[in-house]
Amino acid sequence: MTNPHVIKKVLHIITGLNDGGAEGVLTRLCLHSQQAGHVVVSLMDEGKYGPVLQQAGVPVHCIGMNPGKPSISRFYHLIKLIRTEQPDVVQTWMYHADFLGGIAARLAGVQRVFWGVRHSTLEKGKSKRSTIMIARLCALLSRWVPEKIICCANKALEVHANIGYVPSKLLVIPNGYDLSRFKPDGAVGAEVRSDLAFGAGEFVIGKVGRFDPLKDHFNLLRALSLVVERQINFRCLLVGKGLSPDNVALVAYITELGLQDRVMLAGQRTDIPAVMNALDLHVLSSCSEGFPNVLAEAMACGTPCVSTDVGDALEILGDARACCPAQNPEALADVIIKMATEWQRDPAAWQARRAASTLRIADRFSIEGMVDAYEACWAGSERQA
Repeated sequence: MTNPHVIKKVLHIITGLNDGGAEGVLTRLCLHSQQAGHVVVSLMDEGKYGPVLQQAGVPVHCIGMNPGKPSISRFYHLIKLIRTEQPDVVQTWMYHADFLGGIAARLAGVQRVFWGVRHSTLEKGKSKRSTIMIARLCALLSRWVPEKIICCANKALEVHANIGYVPSKLLVIPNGYDLSRFKPDGAVGAEVRSDLAFGAGEFVIGKVGRFDPLKDHFNLLRALSLVVERQINFRCLLVGKGLSPDNVALVAYITELGLQDRVMLAGQRTDIPAVMNALDLHVLSSCSEGFPNVLAEAMACGTPCVSTDVGDALEILGDARACCPAQNPEALADVIIKMATEWQRDPAAWQARRAASTLRIADRFSIEGMVDAYEACWAGSERQA
């Protein structure tokens, strides 16, 4: 395999650096890439990941722009910054950065621009109208601005090809995970369970992800109420922004369903690998996803998962029996019950499932594979991870 382009510096432009899937992937990519130097530009502020990158020696510049209402002066500042940095490649992340960053890079004289697409759903009611509009605008510009368009999921590629993105420029590089961080660790899992007063013999279901309509926690709760009716004993841990006792609407719904003694709202936590190890089953109940990181993170820790059939969830799971239609609590309850029954009645099969979960992520979604695929793409010898 030949590399026609030598890449010494990659400049990344991203909408912001708050806690999110794209932001986390960008950070992992910069920290693990050895073939080039990296510079990160946030159109907004440094968010969660800015300090992490800076501490690792990756320069971070913040434009202070509102991407929804960009100012000409800040856009001009972005162009000047790109000219000053003189990168070999500009890699943008998410629609606003693809649009604004891509145009700025071209105006700054950068010939090699790569877009990053993270959405797998562009439907009214599931995506903001402004998001759909800018995605369609990017589709028009896709012939001119990017050399390649990197999608995080096969579903994302399909959706964007259908709305007019140049098909020949689209490729898929799945997210990669740091398996030195997300790995089976019974000791830390037991510690979390003890801290939360979960018994060693209790079946603990969990869901990690912010409170958001697209994450569809209400679907999960309705499914759990059906699981209770089937006399399945369990506890459920919900972790993420907005999943705390001060969420009045959520608490009221939990109470209405009679789940107040089974569901624990833990809010945001920083020890997600430990949380994943504490769970017996992770459930993704979303009505829309791209490449759901939490499934891969849980499986890397040896925690089996079930999921609604959204984005590339089935590609991660590798088991259609663990997948069910979105917004269907009866179907979600069925797959949870099947897993709970196996956990209770067939410990050997459950241990085999745990081991297979870890192995699948190691084989298909390692950070090394993702980094290699990005570097090959930038060098002009792209291959999918």
